Amino acid sequence: MPGKRVGVIGGSGLYEIKGLEEVREVRVDTPFGEPSDAYILGTLAGVPMAFLPRHGRGHRLLPSELNYRANIYGMKKLGIEWIISVSAVGSMRENIRPGDILIPNQFFDRTSKRISTFFGNGIVAHVAFADPVCSRLSSILFAAGKEQGASVHMGGTYICMEGPQFSTRAESNIYRIWGVDVIGMTNIPEAKLAREAEICYATMALVTDYDCWHEHEEDVTIDAVIAIMNKNTQLAQQIIQGAVKKISETRDCICATALKDAILTPPEYISAQAKRDLDLIIAKYMTKKG
Repeated sequence: MPGKRVGVIGGSGLYEIKGLEEVREVRVDTPFGEPSDAYILGTLAGVPMAFLPRHGRGHRLLPSELNYRANIYGMKKLGIEWIISVSAVGSMRENIRPGDILIPNQFFDRTSKRISTFFGNGIVAHVAFADPVCSRLSSILFAAGKEQGASVHMGGTYICMEGPQFSTRAESNIYRIWGVDVIGMTNIPEAKLAREAEICYATMALVTDYDCWHEHEEDVTIDAVIAIMNKNTQLAQQIIQGAVKKISETRDCICATALKDAILTPPEYISAQAKRDLDLIIAKYMTKKG
């Protein structure tokens, strides 16, 4: 696929990309097992695209059951350089209303059961994650949202909880004291793995509810989430169509070289198996350091 390559990982409510042409499915083998489902490949406005339903078709996988490593590795194997994550979230702020969209620029990790790195098994790497999303891709999503007339907020902190239960009222109120803006269950470790794979990653967070902190709103229920998600799905599709046209064919952001100087283990100490498993990610850095 020449030129820019864009991936979309769809969360609750977004199970396909409208407007795709030359559509085909492909299953991708990875050293980390099977991704959530087959990838849907095609072109959108002439741009090569890969779509993956995060929870599998039929929404079969819990957030904690997702094979995040396989999902991101599969995108890398398909040549994807930009990932748009579409995710349902709850709002922790009065002014971020159900039906709004937030483009977060920070994450707070409250997960506990997930593998969050490609490394280990004899190879150590520490990537910088102070700014965990691609600022260029985030700006593109924000601009595309504005063009569609969406109520879109630029910047904010997404706290990722383990789930699958929603928050207790005590948790929800404590998270608000911490200063977070939205809450979800899936963007960590997705964003961490995308950074390790040197893929630009940004989130379009679709606000479905006020979690359970709001005194004058009903507590979050799955029925309410689905109702808002159905309204937002068409808007999300339109924003994606606008965003892919704005994405550059070249990358000069920190995402593109995230592993530079991050791998601490000298190549001669890395096993042949580890090199094979991570070849797509580490091959260009496997020359001996002087």
